[in-house]
Amino acid sequence: MSNYKRVYLPNHSYFFTVVTANRNDIFAENKNVDLLKSAFRYVQLRKHFNIDAICILPDHLHCIWTMQNDCNHSVRWQMIKTFFTREYRKQNPEQKHRSIWQPGYWEHAIRDLEDWQRHIDYLHYNPVKHGLVESVNDWYYSSFDKYYKQGYYEKNWGNSEPVTVSGLSCE
Repeated sequence: MSNYKRVYLPNHSYFFTVVTANRNDIFAENKNVDLLKSAFRYVQLRKHFNIDAICILPDHLHCIWTMQNDCNHSVRWQMIKTFFTREYRKQNPEQKHRSIWQPGYWEHAIRDLEDWQRHIDYLHYNPVKHGLVESVNDWYYSSFDKYYKQGYYEKNWGNSEPVTVSGLSCE
């Protein structure tokens, strides 16, 4: 039994890693990514939070949220996972008894602007790190394009490992 204590800070940003059960490639199918997006929208309408950055990979996802006054991210993740699981099982009745998610999730309270930038870079570089694409630009389920259009990145950023993510492991 773990004695892990989560940090809940109002008006704060967090980096999250959420993993599927047994690292199953559930999000390799577009319809499941769409279902996950629906789960996020469903929860955001009920419990506000801002998704600053996101990257959805076949078997896990990374995102950065900024919380407002109600900073209970655990409730939000529980709602997202529950919504996704319920709808996924409706669409895939043969998966009725299959675990969808690893229990819990990993969170990191962002300390400062440098830490935020490092984690933004980490999640955007993740598809290249895992050998899914050669260029960050080629990964569709990521907020990279949004940041590129805002001038945060150059088009060929992340074709090789950025210095900012060297030694950072958030899996």
